[in-house]
Amino acid sequence: MTNLRTILFQRLASPLVQVILLGFVCLCCPGMFNALNGLGAGGMMASDIQLTNSANSALYACFAVVGFFAGTVTNTLGVKTTLTIGSVGYAVYSASLWVYDRKQVSGFVIAAGAILGCCAGVFWSAQGAIMMSYPEEKNKGKYVAIFWALFNIGGILGSVITLGINLQSGGSGGVSTGTYTAFVIIMIVGIFSSLLLAPPSMVVRSDGSHVTVPKHAHWKEELKGVIHVWKEWRIICLIPAFIASNWFYAYQFHVNAVYFDATTRALNGTMYWGMQIIGSMIFGFILDYQGLTRRTRALIGAGILFVVMMAIWAGGFVFQLSFENDYDDPIHWDDWRFGRPFLLYIMYGLSDALYQSYMYWLMGAMSNDPALLARYAGFYKAMQSAGAAISFGIDSAGVRLRWACLISWVIVFVSFPGMFFVANRITPTSAPAVEGTDDKDTSTSEHDLSMVEKRTFRSDEKYEV
Repeated sequence: MTNLRTILFQRLASPLVQVILLGFVCLCCPGMFNALNGLGAGGMMASDIQLTNSANSALYACFAVVGFFAGTVTNTLGVKTTLTIGSVGYAVYSASLWVYDRKQVSGFVIAAGAILGCCAGVFWSAQGAIMMSYPEEKNKGKYVAIFWALFNIGGILGSVITLGINLQSGGSGGVSTGTYTAFVIIMIVGIFSSLLLAPPSMVVRSDGSHVTVPKHAHWKEELKGVIHVWKEWRIICLIPAFIASNWFYAYQFHVNAVYFDATTRALNGTMYWGMQIIGSMIFGFILDYQGLTRRTRALIGAGILFVVMMAIWAGGFVFQLSFENDYDDPIHWDDWRFGRPFLLYIMYGLSDALYQSYMYWLMGAMSNDPALLARYAGFYKAMQSAGAAISFGIDSAGVRLRWACLISWVIVFVSFPGMFFVANRITPTSAPAVEGTDDKDTSTSEHDLSMVEKRTFRSDEKYEV
């Protein structure tokens, strides 16, 4: 019985199971939030777009500020506690939409957006630390794909719930009160699911190696570590890509809200998040293909991403020239005009999955250290959220959709030079050099990482497993 219990615990504490559990938490919390946001105006009437844009601006502004220091919070409290605290914000935000639907209290929606921004900042830092540091190097792309698939099932589930509840409305107006109730319940399930995660020190990879967990440093040392990440040349080169990675959400969700009716928006959301699963799974296996060096895979991945993004945004701009913000004839899926915009919208979902999966894989290729990766993830989400805050601010100001589309396209385009520059300098491994080893690849990687990891942690710092 004891041996069976030990084997069962070892399996539950494996990186794969932990990433699956992490994906389930994200399915219930940010995944459902994405579904709600993807319906346009949080599923409200089109006239309420300005309110949710203001809430999203507050959300992403707070997200950006907290995200810069989120790695410190994660390394101090631990990933499990941080995830639980962070997941609460999603339920609060959905509850605010329920209150607005019943009582029209707009101030609560904006305040809840700010609360969620603070919670999400630390949530995604912990998420990034788990997803990028737990797997072996050869499996990082696959684990990102598994996580991304589970995460986006939340978007699909949320859209299906909305579609089913509102199907009888004939596609007019916003979503029903029951939709918000269902979302809040699912998010509460996610909060309690985060308590099932194992401590990092108990996670053992399939090769027998442990996740190395640094002992909690003094907060001043943690802040020094954050500042060092801000100065690292690879992170600086990736700032345009970080900003671009969520910039386009405001534009895409606005198009969904203006051009389609409520039930069709739900259908679009289902397929948008469904294409994210397909995109992340395909890209994850490409990025982990062991027949090519890691640097070659990084460059090929960036090349594929560039071609796909440019083609989709070119098509999107052509479509956008056919209507504007004042479009007042939302279409249903049985309309003859539905086909091409629907295809474009789900391609937006595919491109989002490819872009963000690649960003996580690229950061995961820089280090295996969970503390450093928590800081990377925090910085990534901070810059991503700063871009989203500006984007939603532009959208709430009533900028014409064709200009919003063009700005999104340009920002994505300018993110690629820095991305290619970093990809071209990816080393064969991120594993620390073993004293006395003759492995040239490993020592090269250690030399490349020394400017970050040796500055981030003091030489006399001790680690525990």
